[in-house]
Amino acid sequence: MDCFVASLLAMTPSKAGYGTSAANGTHMDLIADHITHRFGALEVLDDVSFTVGAGEVVAVVGPSGCGKSTLLSILGGLLQPSAGAAELRGAPPPESLNPLTFVFQDFALLPWCTVEENVEFPLLDSGPTPGERKTIVDDALRRTGLSDFRGTLPKQLSGGMRQRVGIARALAVRPAILLMDEPLSALDSQTRELLMEDFVRLLADGSMGAVYVTHNLEEAVRLADRIVVLSRRPGRVREVVNIPLTRTERGDIQAWEKLLALQSELWSLIREEAIDAEREVQHA
Repeated sequence: MDCFVASLLAMTPSKAGYGTSAANGTHMDLIADHITHRFGALEVLDDVSFTVGAGEVVAVVGPSGCGKSTLLSILGGLLQPSAGAAELRGAPPPESLNPLTFVFQDFALLPWCTVEENVEFPLLDSGPTPGERKTIVDDALRRTGLSDFRGTLPKQLSGGMRQRVGIARALAVRPAILLMDEPLSALDSQTRELLMEDFVRLLADGSMGAVYVTHNLEEAVRLADRIVVLSRRPGRVREVVNIPLTRTERGDIQAWEKLLALQSELWSLIREEAIDAEREVQHA
């Protein structure tokens, strides 16, 4: 994806792909309402429904090619579904500049811009004054541990630091819900572990919800409140698995056995279809 285009998509997803619905209260939910999608004759998603409540993290897992990223694009308004709809219900946080914001796996940074300029980019046409923009950017950099790197170019940063810039840029618009497409998949295991800890910390106060698409079952059970398991293409909701531990509790060593059991449960749900999907790729 062209870097400039990806940066635009990360900040200001089109509203054409989803509807809105008025509701009492001050929180915002994201609803997948019987979403079906086809690319020509290829059926990718079939009748997918679930809700992401305010402050809730919902992971989406399933075999390769089951439509996870397509679903995320529909939820973010980048793609119009063939049938069904994605709907925002309620009101975003009072300071939110964009209710939905993407974090991509390939960072999608502007290579000619500094860290500070990348984080400020989505704010340039959204209303804040220069002074307000500086305050917002300073806060986003502080929350992601990037304050000392504000004048650095992306090429001078490690992969983990570049992803932190992408996260800071998303935080700058103060979204109600983050849409995260395999945000840790391009990173080594040590960096991935550190960024998982960052996500736990950033999501701790419940001010943001998230849809977290991943192949990594460990990430899913560490970060999500619920996990939507999709079937092999066309992706259908096979099961929704609730995580019975808070994210804080999951950080304790005593919780590891329970988390491993949950990973095994998830793998048992997708194993056979994952093997079939892999064979299909190998013989394509």
